[in-house]
Amino acid sequence: MDRAAVNPLVVLGATGSIGMQTLEVADRLDIPIVALGARRGSDDLLAIAHAHPEAMIAVSAPTGAEQERFAAELGKRVRFGLDGLSELAATAGTTVVNGVVGAAGLSASVAALSAGNRLALANKESLVAGGPVLQAAREQGGGELLPVDSEHSALLQCLAGEEITAVRRLILTASGGPFRGRDAGSLADVTVDEALAHPTWAMGPRITIDSATLMNKAFEVIEAHYLFGLSYDDIEVVVHPQSIVHSLVEFVDGSLKAHLGEPDMRVPIQYAITYPHRAPGPLSPFALSDLALTFEPPDRAAFPLLDLGYQAGRRGESAPAVLNAADEIAVQAFLDGRIGFSAIPKVVAGTLERVDLRKLTEVADVVAVDAEARSVASELAGMC
Repeated sequence: MDRAAVNPLVVLGATGSIGMQTLEVADRLDIPIVALGARRGSDDLLAIAHAHPEAMIAVSAPTGAEQERFAAELGKRVRFGLDGLSELAATAGTTVVNGVVGAAGLSASVAALSAGNRLALANKESLVAGGPVLQAAREQGGGELLPVDSEHSALLQCLAGEEITAVRRLILTASGGPFRGRDAGSLADVTVDEALAHPTWAMGPRITIDSATLMNKAFEVIEAHYLFGLSYDDIEVVVHPQSIVHSLVEFVDGSLKAHLGEPDMRVPIQYAITYPHRAPGPLSPFALSDLALTFEPPDRAAFPLLDLGYQAGRRGESAPAVLNAADEIAVQAFLDGRIGFSAIPKVVAGTLERVDLRKLTEVADVVAVDAEARSVASELAGMC
């Protein structure tokens, strides 16, 4: 791979899991880091900033003490507030790795695409909540949108060199989470600790709960629709407990392509950065001997959020944004012990019913829908 063909990086969410692994990939491949962003002005961010003395820094939600400290130590290199993240994302000629958690990443995603940059997207809320807005920014600014999620990266790799009209269906794999095989009645009393015990991945609390409810897979279905332009009827989910096959594509002639590999996020991160080229990676040769792979359909009765995701996706416009906001409120209520596990889909379904559908044309529209949905979901969670 010609390193000169790889853009310098803007890493948003630099102190999180995706950000830290991106920095590891960049260091191994000797890719320059020109900007770094995070929500808080932590010691970790300051250490990363000092390790990259040429990089601009943004802190989107600092405390007063953090802002004072960063301003004193970094001077003109640092920006504050969400506008600071967007300013860095618009740095010309870069690849922006957006690993910011939550809807706060949307403005930066829009800024990256509007500036004509490559956006390596790990912030799924950007695409789920603001899909129409991101699509418009990509079309108008000429930016490039590539996924960092392992499942969507797998689809991208399976589709390389293929015509999208030759695709029969996209197949997203799900581990099944910690409650695979359990029926709906047995899930009412599960504890937070049980729900956080993911069998494969080490992730943040919200995404781990979303994996336990299959909401994460519902979000991925919506993302796949926006990323690859296929209808929801042509995007399916299958449970694959081993998490070795990351996704599959079936073509109209009956052929299937599958992407297999160890569950390691550095692989899709690196591919999004170096695409369409490949560079040597960090993993040892994959062992196929004695490998057993199993697949099963998801239990839609036990995990109704998967179908709610399909319903919201088919409704389009603001419905996925409502889905995302309501889920975030419901998951936090569960983590706080205010509602049970089985109440999460009830809060989400009730919010989808009560918030009116509307068009999304700019970030402000998404912010308004998000706020309304959070208010409704909070009210419903308080009634459970």
